[in-house]
Amino acid sequence: MRQITLANYVETLTACRQPYQAKYFAMYSSLLDGLVLDPVLMQLPMDDHLVHRGDGVFETCKCVEGAVYNLGAHLERLDRSAAAIGIHWPAGRESVRSLTLATTQAAAQRDSAIRVILARGPGGFGVNPYEAPAPALYIVVYALGRPFMDLHPDGATMRRSSIPAKPPEMAEIKNCNYLPNVLMKREAIDWDVDFVVGYDAQGHLTEGPTENAGIVTRNRELVFPRLENILAGTTMLRLVELAQTLRSEGILRAIEFRDITEAEVRAAAEVLTVGTTINVTAVRAYEGQPVGEGLPGPVWRRLQTLLEMDIQQNASLRTLV
Repeated sequence: MRQITLANYVETLTACRQPYQAKYFAMYSSLLDGLVLDPVLMQLPMDDHLVHRGDGVFETCKCVEGAVYNLGAHLERLDRSAAAIGIHWPAGRESVRSLTLATTQAAAQRDSAIRVILARGPGGFGVNPYEAPAPALYIVVYALGRPFMDLHPDGATMRRSSIPAKPPEMAEIKNCNYLPNVLMKREAIDWDVDFVVGYDAQGHLTEGPTENAGIVTRNRELVFPRLENILAGTTMLRLVELAQTLRSEGILRAIEFRDITEAEVRAAAEVLTVGTTINVTAVRAYEGQPVGEGLPGPVWRRLQTLLEMDIQQNASLRTLV
């Protein structure tokens, strides 16, 4: 077994370079107090509780056409998640914001995904969070995936997940312990469907592995699950605001958050999934059966247009880099 030392460490990392690393553009590490632009140097210490306990919180936002979209909402939710598990970044939200924008700018990409991770920090391999003397901040800028409907204009397929829903008090924290989410995504791939969605113990719709889900009823109601049961997605909340236009136009009769049964999903005129990368997606089939007419519906079409315009043109939500 070869011994890795300070003298040969960078040489060893360079020899281990992988093709997929070409999609990683920039990283900030508070432990280094600096930027890293070479992917092989984007490393985390093994004793950070983030690594061996999933002890941290994160946000993923995106830069589109040279501007970060809805950054304020993401950082507000990062603060809420961090407070819920007792992590406090001593320099405050404005510091995180500035470092996020600086890292995005250093990536030199007009379109990118941005992962902001606030971790418990290094300090030991136990479960005790007080082992870590100080939190750590990591920001990574990487390639942004295309919205789902750009690649699949006929819509998505969906099945019901077998993975138990997270308890409400855990679901509302965007934490780095994503094992249930990983297992849900594994199901989707193994079952050859685009998305899976969960249900709670009472049989009510929750969410997908990285997406919110909702329905449009045949009575023209746009409905998402109660916020107490799910992670309050920034894209979902913004879409609800934009949907008020459809209400004023008479396309929608009501917009609400409430419990949704599987029977309502099966009977819906439209089923939607919503997320930062995918934007808003029309589900054409649920459990092998057509949703509505089996085609993307009119509410999806209008919401997608409104969201795209918001991302590209809403100066109040676009932070130029």
